[in-house]
This record gives sequence, structure tokens and C-alpha cells, in this order.
Amino acid sequence: MPATDRAAAVTFPQAFAPRGSAVADPDDPPAWPVGALVAAVADALRARFNPVRVAGEVSGCQRAASGHVYFTLKDEQGQLRCALFRRAAEATPVTLRDGLRIEAIGRLDVYAPRGDLQLIVERVRLAGQGALYEAFLRLKAQLAAEGLFDAARKRPLPPYPTSIGVVTSLEAAALRDVATTLARRVPYLPVWLYPAPVQGAEAPARLCAALQHAYDDHCRLGRPSVLLVVRGGGSLEDLWAFNDPALVRLLARAPMPVVVGVGHETDFTLADFVADLRAPTPTAAAELCAPAADALRTALARWQERATAALWRRLDTAAQRLDRVAQRLGRPSAVTGRERVRLQTLEHRMQRAAALRAERARQQLERLAFAWRTAAQRETERRGERLARLTDGWKAATRGAIDTQRQRLARVQTQLALLDPQRVVQRGYALVTDAAGHVVTDARRTRPGDALRVTLAAGRLDARVETVHLDPPH
Repeated sequence: MPATDRAAAVTFPQAFAPRGSAVADPDDPPAWPVGALVAAVADALRARFNPVRVAGEVSGCQRAASGHVYFTLKDEQGQLRCALFRRAAEATPVTLRDGLRIEAIGRLDVYAPRGDLQLIVERVRLAGQGALYEAFLRLKAQLAAEGLFDAARKRPLPPYPTSIGVVTSLEAAALRDVATTLARRVPYLPVWLYPAPVQGAEAPARLCAALQHAYDDHCRLGRPSVLLVVRGGGSLEDLWAFNDPALVRLLARAPMPVVVGVGHETDFTLADFVADLRAPTPTAAAELCAPAADALRTALARWQERATAALWRRLDTAAQRLDRVAQRLGRPSAVTGRERVRLQTLEHRMQRAAALRAERARQQLERLAFAWRTAAQRETERRGERLARLTDGWKAATRGAIDTQRQRLARVQTQLALLDPQRVVQRGYALVTDAAGHVVTDARRTRPGDALRVTLAAGRLDARVETVHLDPPH
């Protein structure tokens, strides 16, 4: 339809008005059905504005499983929903992300099911990075100039920490991930929680207070020996608290090694750059500072072997000394007897000491193994219970969905049966078609002499039009 025709169509609402509707007041405007009004507004938008080019900052970018990309373009005065369909997204060289400033070229439309105004994007051009990301780059350059990100100031993590501190929100999913990982890998280690909000205007100050509390505990009590700062993923705005300059400078003054696991693997904050170690996720942060039980058992076995070897070396050295002393003394039987008794005593004491140390090491290993098996069994039971609950819920949901679909199918079959033309014919009506097989519903479509076929409930008739009678206009 030409643009002029579309624009003119919206001036005739009576074309969409329901037939036979009563008008309470002749001065009232005609009544619009909702769908017809939305369609008319969409036509007016398409005729008036398209094509259109819009500049703004990307926010809330999401890629659906279908390949379509949905996001919002915003500036200081407003925002506009946008849809970049799969084919256009595959041809777009720009990777959309939150905070990116772009120019979107496309056409305005109205999404009728919700009545939402949206821009169907056909092309995307990079118009510069968003203001928030530019502020991130400025802060990064400023703090890097202060030397906070230098690799020389970063410390290694303790291979066997005695306690672990965690700074995060009590409601964060990251806390559950870290707690589960630590309970699985190091159930014997104490974990100290320093809660603070991780998003919002109050988050930077509260995070700084939690960090200072952890620093004071480390200086006074010697714990925690390593500190985790964690949070789940989110947009640049959601993670902005971890770009606060005061928080970054406070992290640089930490008396213990700090591991930062904020967001997902592709998310970066200034806290990541100042930390002694950056983890891609909160779970990875917990794994990096918690050695696995197998590694502990291996290390304990190595220490046991080294202790045994050291004892045997001392025994060999003492035996050599005894041989040299015996050679210097010659053959005095009394001296030789005393030294032999002394050597036997030392050998017996060394053997007892070695046996005692080995027994203590074995008992400690058994305690560690028992603790690990107990924790693993509890975790397995919890997971089994959770899997059973999920399975029961899935079965119930599946049965409900199947019942719903069966009911819907029955209703559709009933409606189809009611719409069967043969049933209408059986009630005394007839189906009239022209020579081409088209259904005749309007007498104006026929002329005298035209051949018609009349289908009845039982059999068909061939007829010919003699006279055409038209209903008078209403």
C-alpha cells in the first residue's frame, strides 16, 4: 500500500467499527476495537517516520536462543525498545553489549500483543562507547597511574590457608556457590563472612566497611589468612560498585592476599585489576584458595616419606660416627661395650620416634579422610534429595501440561466439528458454487444465464440463473 493510502486509512475509523453497534451520543467519536487502533497507529508510524536512524546507549542487551537480539537504546531524555532479528544480527560487525553507544538504522513499528513501540533494527553502526564505559576507562587509567595495578605488588596465595574470609551479600547466589565449594573441598577450615550489599548507591561504602572489618580481624586475630570478594554476573551498571576508587584503593592496602571473583568470565571491574588474583567466577575464586583433599593427602604422603628418609639418614650418619669412634678407640672391650649399648639405645629411641611420628601422621590422615568422606556423603545425600524433588516436580508439571494439551485438543476438535460445512448443509442449507467451483455468497457476483451447482445434504443439483434480485441498501 502506498504511504498516502496508509496515512489516509487512519481517518476512517468507521471501517473498523462493529456492525450494529449502538451509539449513545451522535457527537461521540466512533468506537475503535483495540487491535484496529493499534494497527492504525502502526500504519501512521510507518508512513510518517520510516526509515529512521536513532543514536543512543545500549542497555539490557539479551541474545535469545533463536538468535534474535533484544536491547534498549537510551539517552538522558528517554529510551526505546529495539529488536535485531537473527539474519540482521549475523550480518552486523558490531558485537552489542551494555554501555556501547551506537547508531541503529531501521523502522519503527508497534508490537501489537503488548502495544509497545519498538525499533526493528536492520543495521548497526558504532557511534562511540557509552558514557558509563568511558568513565570506567578514565578511572582505570587514573588508578593505573597510581601504581595500584602493578604486577610487582601482587602476592601469591598461601598454599594451605588456615582460614578464609568472604565479602559478599547475604542474598547473593555467589555466597551459596562459594559455601558449597568450600564445604566440598575444605570442610575442616573456618570461614568468616563479612556481609555487605554488592549493588546500589550504598554498596561502595558498605563494602569498604566490610573490608576494613576483615583487615582488623587479620591484624588482631591472625584470621582470615586469605580474603574472597565475590558477586554474581550483571550489567556494567550492576557491577559499578566494584569500580569505586575508594574501594579499589582499600583493596590495594589489604594485609592478606585478596581474590576477586566478580561477575562472569567476560566481566571486568577495577577490583579485578587491583586484586592479588582475579577469578573468572565466584566458584573459581573458592577453588583457587581451597586445595582439594587429594592434594592434601598427596602432600602428607610426601612429608611422611621425607621424614622417614631423614630419620634413616640420621641413623646412617650415627652408625658411621660410631664406626669412626670405634676405629680410633681400637679394641678396648669396655669402651666398645658401652658405645654399643649407647648405639642400641639411640637406635631404639630413633625407631620409636620414627614409629610414633608415622603413627601420628597415619592418624591425622585417617581423620582427614573420615572428615572428607563424611562431607562428601552429606553432599551426595543433599544432591540426591534435591534431584528427587526436581524429578517429582518435573513429572507433576509434565502430567499437568499433557492434561492441558488434551483438553485443548478436545475443544479444538469440537470447534472444528461445529465448523464442518456438511453439518450446515444437513440442517437444510445448500452450498452454491459457480462453474469455476467458487462459493457464491453474493447475488451481485452472478448474471442471468450463469450455470450454478447446488450441493445438498444428499446429492447435487445443476441450475442456471434466470433473474438476479438484489437487496435494497440499508
